[in-house]
Amino acid sequence: MRVQTIAVLFLLLAASLVPVVLHAQAAVPQTASANQAQAPSQQAPANAKPAYSLPPEKLARAIAYSRIRVVLNFLSSGWGILQLVLLLALGIVARMRNFAVGLSANRWVQGFVFVLLLLLASTLLDLPVDIYAHHAAVVYGQSVQGWGSWAWDAVKSLLLVFVFGGLMVMLFFWVVRKSPARWWFWFWIPAMLLVLLSVFVAPVLIDPLFNKFEPLAATNPALVDRLEQVVARGGVQIPPDRMFLMKASEKVTSLNAYVTGYGASKRVVVWDNTIAKATPDEISFIFGHELGHYVLNHIPATLVFLGALLLVEFYLGYRGIRWLIARYGEAWGVPSQNDWSALAVLLLVLSVLSFFSEPVVNGYSRMHEHEADIYGQEAIHGIVADPQTTAQQAFQLLGEVSLTDPNPKPFVEFWMFSHPSVSSRAAFAAAYNPWVPGRRPKFFDK
Repeated sequence: MRVQTIAVLFLLLAASLVPVVLHAQAAVPQTASANQAQAPSQQAPANAKPAYSLPPEKLARAIAYSRIRVVLNFLSSGWGILQLVLLLALGIVARMRNFAVGLSANRWVQGFVFVLLLLLASTLLDLPVDIYAHHAAVVYGQSVQGWGSWAWDAVKSLLLVFVFGGLMVMLFFWVVRKSPARWWFWFWIPAMLLVLLSVFVAPVLIDPLFNKFEPLAATNPALVDRLEQVVARGGVQIPPDRMFLMKASEKVTSLNAYVTGYGASKRVVVWDNTIAKATPDEISFIFGHELGHYVLNHIPATLVFLGALLLVEFYLGYRGIRWLIARYGEAWGVPSQNDWSALAVLLLVLSVLSFFSEPVVNGYSRMHEHEADIYGQEAIHGIVADPQTTAQQAFQLLGEVSLTDPNPKPFVEFWMFSHPSVSSRAAFAAAYNPWVPGRRPKFFDK
């Protein structure tokens, strides 16, 4: 699930529900595990070339861009928390509430006006960081999207968040009025139902608003045949008319191929950048990795994990909002949790909780990503001539295109990254061969 999809769900959860990133391009470390222990125990020569490396000039750019991304990640999180504190402490949230209430006696009008004002304030305050992030992506060759297209995407996201966020805010305050002491549980139920609904509708309704899709068979029938072989090995039913080409090259330079949706909305998506830059064998591995998330039930497992985490965060949000209103409510102009202005207090609490839960979610994600790497490599066995070399070369290509630092700082890996580091993934791929005598694959019969 992409960041856009989560952002569109609802304003209230944007600060608390960490995106379910099942096919993002982030890179993170991998600690030793039982899966890694399956790799052959051999000591690489001291002068052996690493499985993933960059030439000096590109390495310097990768390190510089990595530093920018790290700074922006922590800056945006910290600034998001600080801006809520400032909006509350300066009485701006209270004035927004007063304006919305004075505009109409209708609660629906009040709620949507207050959400719009809070959303516009947050968007304007975030704008300098967002503009610089896009500028850096363009300068370092990660984006080719013009400022007009970028701004239009931002407007579409804003409108979607306003509509769905407004509806969720209305539901939230209705639940608070009905159950002041148990809203954290009763609101959690529809919130999770909407998360499930979003996974279903995103490929059909949300994704086409931001990117162009066309049938893959119309432009690359040979690749459709290849992907069908990988799908067949996984025992999944995805007919050719559910395979699509996404024109990612109009906005980004990165590569991807994935499965998205479920049931009637399930489909295969291959980015045109991937077809242009990767070989059919490498695309097969990249796709096999993403297919592994579905076959291995990573999506329902992740939803259960995030659902449990969200319930805890909602409970802590309930406790936090009561404590903050009791301590600062008079100064902030927030009389109770039933008041529209209490939304900003709740978002503040959830933003803090979301920031500190980030490494927990990322650590959980890394386990699934490593399993998907193993599955992808095993899934292409018998389809490509050399799965080990194919997977290693795929990671080399992904790292080069995305300007991924081969040696990220351990703390950055621990906190930020949702995937094992490209270096560790490439090294594992090059060494993992369960088809040799005396060893067995993890997910397929030998």
